[in-house]
Parts: sequence; C-alpha cells; structure tokens
Amino acid sequence: MPLITPFDPWQNCLCSCPEKYSLAPYVGCGHHCLYCYASSYIPEFFRPRPKKDFLPRLAKEIIKIKPGALLAIANSCDCYQPLEKQHKQMREALKIIARHPVKVNIVTKSDLIARDRDIIKDLPATAAITVTTLDPELSARLEPGAPGPEQRLKAIERLSRKTPVALRLDPLIFGINTDSIEKIIAAGAGAGARQVIVSTYKMRRDNFIRMCDKFPEYKSLWIKMYKLNGDKKGPDTYLDKNRRRQIILNAKAVSQKYKLLFASCREGLSGLNSALCDGSGLL
Repeated sequence: MPLITPFDPWQNCLCSCPEKYSLAPYVGCGHHCLYCYASSYIPEFFRPRPKKDFLPRLAKEIIKIKPGALLAIANSCDCYQPLEKQHKQMREALKIIARHPVKVNIVTKSDLIARDRDIIKDLPATAAITVTTLDPELSARLEPGAPGPEQRLKAIERLSRKTPVALRLDPLIFGINTDSIEKIIAAGAGAGARQVIVSTYKMRRDNFIRMCDKFPEYKSLWIKMYKLNGDKKGPDTYLDKNRRRQIILNAKAVSQKYKLLFASCREGLSGLNSALCDGSGLL
C-alpha cells in the first residue's frame, strides 16, 4: 500500500475538505485520546509503531505528486505523537517534502511541532493544532498521552510567527467543553491562531465505552443524547442536527468576535464556514 494516498474520509457525505493527499509517518497513536475514532478501524491502534522504510518510500512517492498539490499530515495517527521524539520520521519527512513543489497541511495536538519550525517556516504550509480544553486535569483525563493545553498554546504562539496556524477545537463534547468555547478560542487568538476549526464528538462503540468509563457522571446524559436521540451517519452517531447547529453557531459567533476565520468539520453545516474546513485556505 502506498504511503501517499488521495484523502478519502470514508466517502463521508458531510466532508467539505478540498482535494488533497494524505500521509502519516506512524501507524496508531500514543496520545490515547478517549474520543478517538481511528481506533475503530486501525488494528492495535494504541500500540503505535513507525511505518517500515518510511523515508525511502516517501522519497520515491513524493515525486509522483503533481506540483501544487496539498498534502495533509496526518489525519488519523498524529505525526507528532510521542514516538516522534525518538524516531524523528516527521522531521526527516519535512526535509524530503521541502525539495518538492507541494503544499503542506499539518494536523497535530502536540507541541513537538514547534521543534520543526525551522523547516516549516520555509514551506508553503499551514498547521492546525488541537486544543480541547484549557484545564490540564481535564486534558489529562481526555488525552492522557498528549501534551497539556498550555504547551499546545505555546506551540501556536511559536509557530504562528512564521506559519499560519488554525486552532482546532475538536471534539466539542457536550457537558465537557461546550461551556468553555469562548475561553478556548480567546486563548487561541491570543496565541496567534488565525482560524478556528470545530467539530462535535461522534460516537462509535469503542470510544463511547472509553468515554463512559472515564466520565461515568455523564453516561446517562450521553446515552440519551446519542443512543436514544442521536443522528446516525454511517459508523458514527452524531448529536441531533439542531443541537449541533446551536453549538456550531455559538463557536462561529465567538470566532467572529475575535476576528478569526471559521469552519466546522464534517457537520453538514459548511454553509456557515468562512474558510476551508482544514485550515489550508490560510495559504
């Protein structure tokens, strides 16, 4: 199977991403986020490992990509997960990519991205950095293997001096962080983010078990909102559309207040967007 593949989010009819390619240096992820959807289709997801012969394979494949194409890194398995500190596959990949006329859209929830700002600043690149909460204790419960919110905001600040950065507020989980939307967006704006990208939590069987196990106080509420009244779309169960729309509209209003571009991701509400949903329009 090739490393670089056309981005195809399971033919999701709600996807509003531009045409692009997808690349990931690792299989699985060590951030262990409770809400992760990728664990439902990538075997042994929480046993992350580097892709074999990643760098020589990338060097062969990148030359086949048409000039000016957009390359998204990484959509399911974070390219700056803990393994990157040891293996540095992402850093070396950026050096290879820099020799070719492609655009890069980096998605991560790690502050390790700031390590590579010396390379990224010279690329036609954007970054989308995920911040789900400003509460370090809540972050440790939700995303036990990921850096804390203060570290991520610092990464936005450092990276945004040379590279356009979007704040990815994803997922918005009812009862957990939907009351903190303004605080998070304000912090992102203060750190230098130029766009907000939001997406609500989508229930899958495995992530719902993890969520309820760690947040039993919300179990009955989430069962009602998702299992009884949710909006089933393929393998995911969404909040009902009216509630989603209220949450997204609130996030948009706050984004406008702080003069940030706005987009929602896979919500069926792309008409509310003022920018591309992956942040690549910042280029």
